[in-house]
Amino acid sequence: MSISHSPGAPHEVDAEFLALPLRRLADAALGAARDAGASHADLRVHRLVTQSIRLRDGRVEAITDGTELGFAVRVIVDGTWGFASHAVLTAETAAEVARRAVHVATTLRALNRERVELADEPVHTDVRYVSDYALDPFAVPTGDKVTLLQEYSERLAAADGVDHVSASVLQVKEQTFYADTAGSAITQQRVRLHPQLEAVTVDAGSGVFESMRTLAAPAGRGWEYVTGADGVWDWADELARIPGWLAEKVKAPGVVAGPADLVIDPTNLWLTIHESIGHATEYDRAIGYESAYAGTSFATPDKLGTLQYGTPVMHVTGDRTERFGLASTGWDDDGVAGQRWDLVRDGVLVGYQLDRVFAPRLGLERSNGCSYADSPHHVPIQRMANVSLQPDPGRDTSTAELISRVEDGIYIVGDRSWSIDMQRYNFQFTGQRFFRIRNGELAGQLRDVAYQATTTDFWGAMEAVGGPSTVRLGGAFNCGKAQPGQVAAVSHGCPSILVRGINVLNTRAEAGQ
Repeated sequence: MSISHSPGAPHEVDAEFLALPLRRLADAALGAARDAGASHADLRVHRLVTQSIRLRDGRVEAITDGTELGFAVRVIVDGTWGFASHAVLTAETAAEVARRAVHVATTLRALNRERVELADEPVHTDVRYVSDYALDPFAVPTGDKVTLLQEYSERLAAADGVDHVSASVLQVKEQTFYADTAGSAITQQRVRLHPQLEAVTVDAGSGVFESMRTLAAPAGRGWEYVTGADGVWDWADELARIPGWLAEKVKAPGVVAGPADLVIDPTNLWLTIHESIGHATEYDRAIGYESAYAGTSFATPDKLGTLQYGTPVMHVTGDRTERFGLASTGWDDDGVAGQRWDLVRDGVLVGYQLDRVFAPRLGLERSNGCSYADSPHHVPIQRMANVSLQPDPGRDTSTAELISRVEDGIYIVGDRSWSIDMQRYNFQFTGQRFFRIRNGELAGQLRDVAYQATTTDFWGAMEAVGGPSTVRLGGAFNCGKAQPGQVAAVSHGCPSILVRGINVLNTRAEAGQ
């Protein structure tokens, strides 16, 4: 048996999951599928354990625990997919579900206009992967978690000007067993969580309110991330500073609309990367598969190798192996090993995110491992990898140095609302905090700021990227796609950047206020 961990991961797959009849299910399902005429079949046992804790003003608002367990069988019959799933984990049920999947494929064959051909993948026999975390959040008593969130809430609530505080943490443990007729057998366990606190101030006279939240990103880490024991996020410092930032923001002047030079912090930039690069380089979108729901992409395959996505300092990678990344895994739901590859190099579009079906259609011999299903009862589809902008490899330029290059501009920190068109081209983003830059130095906060551009204009205005010391890993738990809808967690690493002459809007004026 080969066991693979992210660096430093001390855990094994939970015994409770390993005690399930994984091999018996695989033998029954794959044998039945072969006997029924499938040229390929795979089985995926999928267990998803979740807990959500929400507090308002230090009091528990909701605690929700959930477990979803089931299995799915995919088959290919005469070049056509078939799929079926069930929640009862017995060999007899597995065989019947496999036969049902074959029946689905034979029924759909008459409607299929594109014969399914899978890219080759080495066989991965009896391998395991566990993501990198120190303390399993599901091993921590719920009462201890609530107590910590209450303590954090009290720190914020005790400050002058803070009227309300909300706190939450979403925790997920995902376990899968994959086996296919080629001989692969893969067991995996991934843990991820997202802690967040938000302070709100309310003007009693006018009823106008303003808010500010913590910027710790969701991550593939354990409970040590929430306590700060791993040293990754300084909760004490941020909680102490939020009330002051919030008070300053309330009194800050509104931004003057017009072109501006921007220094954008990674806590804001990750979302711009997600929307304008991550989604745009999903190959299924680029060829129209998502056009009826999630949209298409301006970065179509005919532009591969020629589209000037941005300036030459732009280097973007797709990565299923990023340490602590939300989309990181040992193998995807096609049984493909995690990889890292270029999407944009020297500012030019050079790659896409692919699964085993789409790789051959792009003329590639192998998938880069982007297949995922969020439930045992959903079909795996091509999903986003950890898509990241790389820092300056030659010099560790700091955020302060980028700011020093700006005579008159804005430094943007933290994500908030956003919008982008269906082709991932015209967009608008806001943020949590905005600082005026004057003569290379920060000069107080602004408010009501949004920046607006087209994707290629924005990245084409990027003059400089920060060095490795400025890189942070942002991300989201809830990237949506497909019909029926699926969600996936994904991270985006990036440095601070400097962009010139980006159009800035005053959101209050735009709203007619």
